[in-house]
Amino acid sequence: MSEFIEKIVDLEESAVADLLQKKLESNEDPLKIMDEIKEAMKKIGDKFQNKEYFLPDLILSGEILRNVFEKISPLLKEQQKTEVKKGKVLLGTVAGDIHDIGKDVVKFMLDANGYEVMDLGVDVSSDAFVEKIKEFQPKVVALSGFLTLAFDSMKEVIQKLKDAGIRDNIKIMIGGGTVDESIVEYVGADAYGESAVDAVNLTNKWMEV
Repeated sequence: MSEFIEKIVDLEESAVADLLQKKLESNEDPLKIMDEIKEAMKKIGDKFQNKEYFLPDLILSGEILRNVFEKISPLLKEQQKTEVKKGKVLLGTVAGDIHDIGKDVVKFMLDANGYEVMDLGVDVSSDAFVEKIKEFQPKVVALSGFLTLAFDSMKEVIQKLKDAGIRDNIKIMIGGGTVDESIVEYVGADAYGESAVDAVNLTNKWMEV
């Protein structure tokens, strides 16, 4: 585990900022930094599940990661620059979950890759997802959840989309700290994205671009 990951997991805000500055000064690939952020998020999620960390720790980790992301986002955007909007994507963190850094990264990468993105935020109810999907009419929906309790919320969203008769019109990807391939079938999604790059690749595939 790198020192950068270790300091993020230990919630040492100033140490994380110092290490990030060194990475930026040495022109480290922002995607490599994103990989480290992802690994740190997984470890923080594990600590929460094991009751080593609690909600205030999750909130602090979110602030630390948001500060990191704000610094590297211009570099990511420069790497991923594109102009024409290719299609609509709606995303949000499902009910019961307030973690948004992963969702924000996905939003940023989709936006940088030319998609029109509607972000519903965090702790979004299944009814709100259905309402906004009807209104925005995206081709792709991304459901984010950092905690295991998000699985049932994701399942509920997809069931309500079926009940509303609009499930077959869209492709649904899921992602987040504790989400993996096995959860796709459980919730009724189309695919799982392990990273923001996966989210872009899946969207490209589904949009046929």
